[in-house]
Amino acid sequence: MFHMLTCFNLHPDTSIEAFSADLDALSAHLKDRDLLHETGPIGRRQHHPIMDTDEERDHEYFFVMTFLDRAQCDRSVDYVSPKEDPIESLHLAVNTKVVDAIFICWEDL
Repeated sequence: MFHMLTCFNLHPDTSIEAFSADLDALSAHLKDRDLLHETGPIGRRQHHPIMDTDEERDHEYFFVMTFLDRAQCDRSVDYVSPKEDPIESLHLAVNTKVVDAIFICWEDL
């Protein structure tokens, strides 16, 4: 499996419920087109003196998108990149609600 971690903060006027609904819509659209395996639940960061050692970032929320493999991830990127509807509206609905997003990808060994 190939994964993408997204760490982010919400715009001050955005609720986590609104963001979650838009992320669900985006994920369902991609899954329906076989461009995403799954999106995990949204998590809220819990600062812990031993287990949370990242002092460079102070993001409050995160989620993981999982793809079957790198090829599926690349097809998903190719689908989103032209910025055409319907995916453009779904993608913007998610992206415009976040600030300071960071993405990290990895593949299971």
